[in-house]
Amino acid sequence: MSLLNTLARLQAVRAGRAQPLATVRHRHLAGRPLVLVPLTTAGEAGAPLGALVGTDPAEPRLLVVPQPRDRDLRWAFLADLADVVLPYVDGYADDVEYVERSETDPETGRKSKVEAELCRDAPQLIVPSRAGVEYVRLLGRSMRFRRTAEEDPENPYPAPARVPLLGRWFTHFGERSRVPGSSLLLSATDLLSRHWASGQSNLEDQHLGALLAWIAPPGGASGAEAALRAELGRDGDGQLLVPPAGPATDPAFDNRVLAPAMARYDAARTAEPPDGPALARAEEHVRALVEAQMRPAWDAVWRSVELLRELPAGERAEERWTRDRWSYTGHRDRVRAGEPPQPRRDDAVTAAQKLATRETEQVRLDAQEALDDPLVMAGRRLAGEAFAGEVTEVVMEWTETKRPSPRPLVTVATEDRPQLAEDGGTKVFRSLDGRPQSARFVRFDEDGRLVLRLLDKMGRGRDPEPGSVPEKGDRVCWTLFEHDARGGPKLPDPERTPWTHGGPPGHLTSPTAPAPDAVTDEDLL
Repeated sequence: MSLLNTLARLQAVRAGRAQPLATVRHRHLAGRPLVLVPLTTAGEAGAPLGALVGTDPAEPRLLVVPQPRDRDLRWAFLADLADVVLPYVDGYADDVEYVERSETDPETGRKSKVEAELCRDAPQLIVPSRAGVEYVRLLGRSMRFRRTAEEDPENPYPAPARVPLLGRWFTHFGERSRVPGSSLLLSATDLLSRHWASGQSNLEDQHLGALLAWIAPPGGASGAEAALRAELGRDGDGQLLVPPAGPATDPAFDNRVLAPAMARYDAARTAEPPDGPALARAEEHVRALVEAQMRPAWDAVWRSVELLRELPAGERAEERWTRDRWSYTGHRDRVRAGEPPQPRRDDAVTAAQKLATRETEQVRLDAQEALDDPLVMAGRRLAGEAFAGEVTEVVMEWTETKRPSPRPLVTVATEDRPQLAEDGGTKVFRSLDGRPQSARFVRFDEDGRLVLRLLDKMGRGRDPEPGSVPEKGDRVCWTLFEHDARGGPKLPDPERTPWTHGGPPGHLTSPTAPAPDAVTDEDLL
């Protein structure tokens, strides 16, 4: 946690309400996101209990498993969930545009421009909390390898055909959520805590009701009082006034309310002779109880979306959404090409590529958020990673070459304390018309001001282009971090994975692979 975030949390405690951490919205919000509020059975993470899902705040689709131990009911639940999610996901697949992108020839290594298909928009899934994101990943892993009746006629519990497809999409959403700055799968708590600092810990911020209580306290109550009520307040029957946002349920609800209702459902289902009306009443009772647990979280997620829409979008958030669109388009192509589902475990090269991508995107996200938001930049300045000041002097100088290029010296007076090397040589950057212009720190002058030498983005002529060199009296902001993230390490193809990292995928099971040495008596103690 940065020093500025810590100060904001202390100020939130003093003021009694959350304090802003940003002046713009740093994540893309779709015009029509799909909200999913899942619940799972206590003691069995993979057994769904219910879900509210939909794109209309007023009309969610309610899905309930009245008896999660029944496999048929669980498959029916997942099939109904697929009926809601897959049409929404596929709704963006055919609206495309054609853009140019560079591709590298694997044989020659040369780069060339090719025209590629890119979906104009992409689906966006929002869940209440970070635990909901992990539950989406869990559902994806549990569904994408399920065998259907067509694939395995002897399977006693075949999955409906659309369930494995939903598992592949959930897995893709879950994997993409691990990329910093991605917006395909978001949690409401992470969105809110990125833009507001509450007076509680990061762990407590994962309670959506408590976090909203800090951001918008009801009545004249303070954020701490409202958050405490949201976390611990119970009615006369001992039930929470604000049920948890899932996927776990409150033990008091499980033991005192849900368990007796499920027992009545089981009794009605196994009664001899069958009692249809009693079974319908018992099932409807379970559905009403589960819906009552999820509805507050459903409303809270949409309230969070409304609060975030009040913030203007960050300038570079759309650029990150474009990368999400490429990700969605690529997975759409893999599904349509009939490729197998994502493996349970990545090979060494794929895992390294994913790690390098996440590291690169984290560096890019940190830089872009600071460039988009003066409040975020203030935190970087406080940490000595940037400085802002007024230009007090500009001295024109040129390189001593056949074609002299401008290398002006710019003197900046600042009250910040950037982490610059005393002997000079540190490179700094500023945003010039959306492009990074670099300079090199030369020295401190006798008045303690910074002397910088501009290095680029001044045109090709002897005289710099208008506006490329700051003038005396201009206020400029320089960063010690680069604005564009560098690419990750060059990795071999998966087929060329060295033996030190496990060898190529499947080489131990390949029919052409050499057989291992036979076990001898000397190998056994």
